[in-house]
Amino acid sequence: MSASSQSGGRSDDGPVRIGVSACFFHADPNRPVFKGKTLLYVEESMLDLLGRSGALAYLIPRSTPNGPTIEDYVNDLDGLLLEGGSDVCPRSYGEEPLRPEWEGDEPRDRYEIDLIHAFHDAGKPVLGICRGAQILNVAFGGTLYQDIGTQVEGSFEHRNWDVYDANRHQIELAPGSHLAEVYGVDGPVTVNSAHHQAVKDPAPGFVVEAVSVTDGIVEALRWPDATFLAGVQWHPEFTPPGDTEQLAPDPLVVDFLAACRAAVDVDADGSPVTQEVP
Repeated sequence: MSASSQSGGRSDDGPVRIGVSACFFHADPNRPVFKGKTLLYVEESMLDLLGRSGALAYLIPRSTPNGPTIEDYVNDLDGLLLEGGSDVCPRSYGEEPLRPEWEGDEPRDRYEIDLIHAFHDAGKPVLGICRGAQILNVAFGGTLYQDIGTQVEGSFEHRNWDVYDANRHQIELAPGSHLAEVYGVDGPVTVNSAHHQAVKDPAPGFVVEAVSVTDGIVEALRWPDATFLAGVQWHPEFTPPGDTEQLAPDPLVVDFLAACRAAVDVDADGSPVTQEVP
């Protein structure tokens, strides 16, 4: 597919402008603040990771009938980052929830799937983190484990609420994969783990770039034949700078931002034009 010319976005030497998909607090009449109102938010360490990597980050709201469209935001931004948060609703990939507590957030699913396709159709990179990797997979036809602990025999405890982001395990990067090239590592590496859902069937066209050493759970996937379209299951934003025990967070984001820069040319008059996408 090819992308049409876009307005907005970064200038030739300006910082990359990244849209971050929102987490939702849906309207709750019993909540002690903002009674009955819907709140959209971003976890702060994600913004810090983008900022220290040289990007400007912007939360993308849901479209409203009389407000800006998704295309308006896509035109003004250089890439999309999908953050973690609530479960993906099984109905978004054709299943019913096995338990009521795995109902997930279907409105957020629809919002993010629309964003994914809009950015991808415009030839602009998309990176998914944790839930973001899962919804990226679902957006292109993949499925998920609703709960690793009950659906994968002998699995590692990928989500331990008591220790949360201190819960860690080893993953294996696929030799020769783009992710392995980004990190320049050979053999198992350590990442954090704070999820109970995971990719089950990768979407058509996606390749698995990392798996959990203990149980083979998908830890990273990518569509290699497209403008940057990738996701990782761990939370790089939860890894403190200088932590030598875990896989460093910055190379992943720097690689994503480089793809965002590469996806945009600048005409002689200074207006950015999105490159052709195979």
